[in-house]
Amino acid sequence: MASTDPPAQSSGPRPRGHSHTHSHSHSGPLELSAAEARRARLVLAAIVVPLIIATLAGLVVLWPGKSSLVGSRPFAAEGASLETAEITSLDVADCEQAAASLGAVSDGSLLADAVCARITSGKGRGLTLPVHIPAESRSPADVGDRLRVMYTPQALAGGTPYVFVDYVRKAPVAALAVVYLLLVVAVAGRRGALSVLGLVLATAVLVLFMIPALLELAPPMWVTLVGSMAMMLLAVYIAHGVSVRTTTALLGTVAGVVITVAGSLWGVGAANLTGAVGDDVLALSALVPGLSLRALLTCGMVIAGLGVLNDVTITQASAVWELHAANPALGRARLFTGGMRIGRDHIASTVYTLAFAYAGTALPLILSASLIDRAVVDTLLSGEIAEEIVRTLVSSIGLVLAIPATTAIAALLCRTTPVASPRDRS
Repeated sequence: MASTDPPAQSSGPRPRGHSHTHSHSHSGPLELSAAEARRARLVLAAIVVPLIIATLAGLVVLWPGKSSLVGSRPFAAEGASLETAEITSLDVADCEQAAASLGAVSDGSLLADAVCARITSGKGRGLTLPVHIPAESRSPADVGDRLRVMYTPQALAGGTPYVFVDYVRKAPVAALAVVYLLLVVAVAGRRGALSVLGLVLATAVLVLFMIPALLELAPPMWVTLVGSMAMMLLAVYIAHGVSVRTTTALLGTVAGVVITVAGSLWGVGAANLTGAVGDDVLALSALVPGLSLRALLTCGMVIAGLGVLNDVTITQASAVWELHAANPALGRARLFTGGMRIGRDHIASTVYTLAFAYAGTALPLILSASLIDRAVVDTLLSGEIAEEIVRTLVSSIGLVLAIPATTAIAALLCRTTPVASPRDRS
């Protein structure tokens, strides 16, 4: 396996304390001797190459066929069409006459939440007509906002042939994406650009392989393991390069994924989680007969922790190799304990990272559950919230155990240099 870590330069010995200044470094060459770098590459290649071959074989075997269900259901009903519109007034009275001129007759029930919008596509292009917006989507509406609307000719008699579907968000989302890319490249340079490329390719694995394969009822856990491995290989090696350091981190990430898989399987089974919570999940179950919602829940737990998991293993692998480069005489036990002193800081900072992330995502669910008059424990252990709690705990366990696993792998790969005794030096 190729490595971007060059052999050591003859820069003389460095003090032990110097190593701590590199504890959070993700970049920079490792100062290893040519022989040690070669040995580490051979050991890592013997482990990683079979993993790569197994991942490629898994992709070939599990790759979904042409009968994928993705995009198989029409978005609009027969006869209806998806169009665009622009709000011209929040007062529907400004365009009721226009609706009446088309022969529309309304009892006012639908027009109560309607706005005036100029149709910008389709047969009604150029007309300003009422567009019904549900109450829950009405608050952000303002003059000039662009909408996606559903045109249904049969609804003309009711006065609202155009019904709100969603807001058009292309411009603001594209602007945020451009700002994000510019900042990443400006701050992180070439490595930042490669990280974004790795993210794009990993997302492609999710969209082109994992989602279609799960919909085709391929074994969910195998799809998750193969897909996760492919995502990690692309993200890690493209962003950080092929090196001893990143390969060590990759093995630590694999260990964390295996632990997370085992924990999620046990947690979902022991807690009797069904995965059948939320209207979207129930609709999916009806549309894809035979899809195991429990298996899907388990897969989601694994995928959710990949990003943070990879981040801590990269940092931890760097810490151990830098400790070794600073003092090659450190034994493996000392390397492990020194690395874990740094790893404890990572654990302390990541304990609440996933918890806060999941709490923020599930905030509406938590607020809805808090309105119910029942004991706090019963609320926390209800199906919807229990899923989030188990997801957080399982991902956190995998994250915490990946740190000592990565530290141990890195320490075992290091070849220590015995310190010569005074007799030997004489």
